[in-house]
Amino acid sequence: MEKAIRVLVANRPRMMCELILATFAVGEVATDEEISNTVERTMPDLVVVAIDEPGRRPRVCDVVLRQHPEIKIIGVDTKQTYSVFYWASLDIHLSAIEASEEGLLGAARSRKDLVQ
Repeated sequence: MEKAIRVLVANRPRMMCELILATFAVGEVATDEEISNTVERTMPDLVVVAIDEPGRRPRVCDVVLRQHPEIKIIGVDTKQTYSVFYWASLDIHLSAIEASEEGLLGAARSRKDLVQ
């Protein structure tokens, strides 16, 4: 049996919310302030948010994805027919190093600035 997809419709636009509400069994919040608490409580697979400024990621995306990188977010523009899919990922890099104490210490020292 397939697992149900849990969706949280976070805020406007109304037409997109109505489409999603008709398609999925979802939760809904009206304001940005409610999003983090509701995500924490319900752990949806997908959150749908409004994009108020085209070309700028909504701040709530950063908040939610830092706390829950497994969640996916769809941003829907409130004025145009435009939507964006946001998700978190982890890039893993590699570089060959000398198999010695010097090589290990050199790698540790040179890559510490990449850890955030």
